[in-house]
Order: sequence, then C-alpha cells, then structure tokens
Amino acid sequence: MSSDKGSTATQPPTGRAIETWLTDMDGVLVHEEHAIRGAAEFVAALKESGHDYLVLTNNSIYTPRDLRARLLGSGIDVPEEAIWTSALATAQFLAEQRPYGTAYVVGEAGLTTALHDIGYVMTDRDPDYVVLGETRTYSFEAITRAIRLVSAGARFIATNPDVSGPSQQGLLPATGSVAALIQAATGREPYFVGKPNPLMMRSALNRLEAHSETTVMVGDRMDTDVKAGLEAGLRTILVTSGSTAPDEVELFPYRPTHVAGSVADLLEVVRSGRLPAEDA
Repeated sequence: MSSDKGSTATQPPTGRAIETWLTDMDGVLVHEEHAIRGAAEFVAALKESGHDYLVLTNNSIYTPRDLRARLLGSGIDVPEEAIWTSALATAQFLAEQRPYGTAYVVGEAGLTTALHDIGYVMTDRDPDYVVLGETRTYSFEAITRAIRLVSAGARFIATNPDVSGPSQQGLLPATGSVAALIQAATGREPYFVGKPNPLMMRSALNRLEAHSETTVMVGDRMDTDVKAGLEAGLRTILVTSGSTAPDEVELFPYRPTHVAGSVADLLEVVRSGRLPAEDA
C-alpha cells in the first residue's frame, strides 16, 4: 500500500507499465466550463508520454467536435478523435447488433449525428429501437411517442443511466430519470450502454486497440467510473475533485487501485507509467 496519505492502493499490482489512459471528463478535467486544477498539464503530459488516451463522457448531447471546443475554451487541448462519448458507444453497439437499422431518437446532435454516421435511419414508424439520450429540452410529446413505440415492440436503449446532471442553476433530470419514467409506463427495462456498463470501457479499448492489463481508468465517481473500469479489468484511479468525496470511498464494496486529489497529482504517474503501489 502506498505511503502517500492521499493515495490508496487496494488491488494487487500487476507490475505492468501503463500504456493506455482512459479518463472521464466532468469532475476530472472540468467543472461545467471551468478547468480543474492540473487538467491542462495532465492532458499535455499524456501527449508528451506518447501513450494513447481517450477522454470518456456519459454526456450524449454533444459531438466530439463540440466537446473539443468546450474543453479548448477551458484551456484544455484534446483532439476530437480522442473523445469518446456514450452516444458514440451506443451507435457502435447498434451497428454491431443490427446494422443499418432504424431508430426513434429522443436526444440531441451528439446522438443523432452518431447514429446517422453508422447508417441508421431516424423514424417514428415501426422503428427497430427507441434510443434515449441526454437533452436539455425533454418534450412530453416525444416521451409519449417513445412510450407508445416501446409498448408496440421497439427495443429500448438508453445512452447512460445517470439520473441527474449539474447546471449553474442546480440539478437537472438526466437520461436515467426519463428512462425510469418510460420503463414505469411500459414495463420494459432499457439497456444502458454508457458507464457503469463495462461495454463502454471495452469499446474504448477496442477503438485504441489497447489491452485492459496495461490501461488505467481515471474518474471522479465510484459508482460509474471506478465500477466500469473494475468490471472491464482495468486498474482504476479515483480523483476526489468531482462527485465522490474522500470519506465516501470506504462506503463502497469495491475500491479503486489508487486515490488522488486531482489529475494534478498524476503527472509523475503519467511520466513514469507506474502507479505508486507499483513503484515498491
């Protein structure tokens, strides 16, 4: 176990160097539109290391191009191709399950663009799937249509299970809340593609042609980021700059490989390619 008071090593070290990094975005790199301490330096260190990396987000509202612009506005330079969203993971999943299918979509540009790019047709006439994503303007009419289509036999997919999200005014209902509404009305449970489903981790690894044993997942939530990384066989780093507070870590029945205050504390880990517990 690391002697660093702010760090906790809890999984047996593999001895394998870190070759690939997956990192969450909100709560790790940014809070709303503001960069978290050390985020720009952390991304710069990843680039300098020469290792492959992806920034992951459950947010399906925005396209990678939109998110790149948002991060750049916060002083964090992440290439468009290094951003992997739950919308992209959902599109990839549907392309593998039912190529060139049809879907009724409740969501915004990030999701509709991803589905168009894999050859899906958007329709409300007997679609193969109802696909629910994040939106700031949930329509009662659209939700009602989704309920009727799911009841009529459309398969129910949701990009992520997050029940709420932050805004400058306070909490907002998110995909998980609306999915629960549709499930209550239809009796049909959705399949969630995003974190904590390890499927999203696997799709990211496949995108990078990376191996789980040499990859680390950095996140700020024990119940999504760490859980998804753990179930996908990755080593995990929890940063306490976001949702999960330091005193909450021990409340969970599983633990991260390492705990840090923020990504500012991970610069040497990036450069060395080793977690502190593996230096011993």
